[in-house]
Amino acid sequence: MKHLSKIVLASLLFLGFTSVQAQDADNPWAIGIGTNAVDFYPTGEDAPLGGMFDEYFNTGDHWNILPAVSKLSVSRYIGAGFVGEISGSINQIDKYGDRSVGDLSYYAVDLSADYSLRALLNDGWIDPVLGIGGGYTWIGDQDGSDLENFSNPTLNGKAGVNFWFSDNIALTLESKYKHTFDTDGAQHFQHAAGIKFMFGGTDSDGDGIYDKDDECPEQPGLEEFNGCPDTDGDGIEDRQDACPNEAGLAEFDGCPDSDGDGVADPDDDCPEVAGLAEMNGCPDADGDGVRDDEDNCPDEAGPAENDGCPWADTDGDGVLDKDDDCPEEAGPAASNGCPEPTAEVISELNEYSKTVLFDLNKATIRPESEEALQSIHDIMHEYSTTIFHIEGHTDSSGSDSYNMKLSKERAASVATWLEQNGIPAKRLTSEGYGETQPIATNSTAKGRQDNRRVEISLDKDKEMKDKSKDKK
Repeated sequence: MKHLSKIVLASLLFLGFTSVQAQDADNPWAIGIGTNAVDFYPTGEDAPLGGMFDEYFNTGDHWNILPAVSKLSVSRYIGAGFVGEISGSINQIDKYGDRSVGDLSYYAVDLSADYSLRALLNDGWIDPVLGIGGGYTWIGDQDGSDLENFSNPTLNGKAGVNFWFSDNIALTLESKYKHTFDTDGAQHFQHAAGIKFMFGGTDSDGDGIYDKDDECPEQPGLEEFNGCPDTDGDGIEDRQDACPNEAGLAEFDGCPDSDGDGVADPDDDCPEVAGLAEMNGCPDADGDGVRDDEDNCPDEAGPAENDGCPWADTDGDGVLDKDDDCPEEAGPAASNGCPEPTAEVISELNEYSKTVLFDLNKATIRPESEEALQSIHDIMHEYSTTIFHIEGHTDSSGSDSYNMKLSKERAASVATWLEQNGIPAKRLTSEGYGETQPIATNSTAKGRQDNRRVEISLDKDKEMKDKSKDKK
């Protein structure tokens, strides 16, 4: 005990640099081990004892010290700063005040309610404690001694201090006065020093931060964020991070700006290409106010009504003049801006096609059909971008294979005549359908005559394919 002051001083220096927490609701249990000293002298005025508190620190003359682990304690936090503790201690008594006695065995069991003053000191590492309680003390046999077989309950008062030098370990010092109401005069002080180990703290998410100090007790987190997570590791805790799964910048509330244009990715319609804030992060290369991904001419300035292109739409059909094969005539985009024949025009074509005649069982066009073919030619010429489909049909006379062959040849003959007279071949398709598509009964001569026909329609499929090739 003569080195006690040095131990305390070293502890104070060490503890001054340490952040700690004491026994509380989140760390309710503690176990203490240490050594104790028993002193009878400063407890009265009868020889061989001195007055109360006389020579209180005279360790050499009066203290009975057992230089070993001689005290064990278990304590539990109760609440509101109170801790309940039960302790047991042993010692060897060879000094009774100023008088030497033979070695006596000392045993004690004590129960106390202790109050921590640490909260009054701003929860620092110094934890002063006051306590009150009771116990039972037994001192072993000594022949002819007044202390022979002393065994009595005691009323105890305690003052001590815990020095918390880590989250779970404290150096403890205490002095306890044990008063007995017996006339034997065996009241005494018992001093103790030791180590207290705190345990039982609640850490629901297992992040090493007790729930008491954890602002996110159900999610593993980081100490610098009071137990809250930073999933993307960008230094912005998830609760304040608008993009918790993507590392970002504080100026964008934790969201990234991949293209570095000053517009955060969630607000950037073009996050991989640097652009303008007024264009929601998209570029406008030609500066015409139409962003590039909506600008049909991104390198040439043009008005928004022309989709960013400088060209006009003369016929107002929605197809810019640069793409309009018929810029002076309105037509749908599907026909590159050129007009398409109406149902009435197709009907007119088929009226003419009905008068196209062939030699018997041949594909040769009869001379008297040329006027009808010329009328068909003139209409097709008027619609210069339309692709027409010429169909050949027969009645049911003859075999299926013969009828199919004849119908194909007759349709091809009409297409050949039109090509030879100025209609481009790419604007014509032909096919024979034999007797498969009758429009009247084959049981009468009139019906069979109606079924032997040539029909003209629009070839939309080929038209779309050709336009697709042109774009490529």
